Amino acid sequence: MPNHKLRDHLTDQLCDATILLNTREECYRFFEDICTIAELKAIAQRLEVAHMLYEGRTYEDIVAQTGASTATISRVKRCLNYGADGYSLVLSKLFPHVPQTEDRYV
Repeated sequence: MPNHKLRDHLTDQLCDATILLNTREECYRFFEDICTIAELKAIAQRLEVAHMLYEGRTYEDIVAQTGASTATISRVKRCLNYGADGYSLVLSKLFPHVPQTEDRYV
């Protein structure tokens, strides 16, 4: 369940807007307008870090492949372990072939 402190009319509107996007091109157009390039790259990097953790990859490998800091990797790992399960929800849909285990991120 999402953090109740995040929920408000504006955040609901953002979520609703995202749900309305139907294609990758529409997503690029929307996110290019709403985010800076650095913000969008950071979000994409965090998703890839989550993907690599989801696959059981090591910090060393993740740093080498993504350029992410160990602080970023730790923050993503914390979200995977104790967050709202948003990463897991998306990753299980993007990569259904990767088996989920309870101790993947420990």
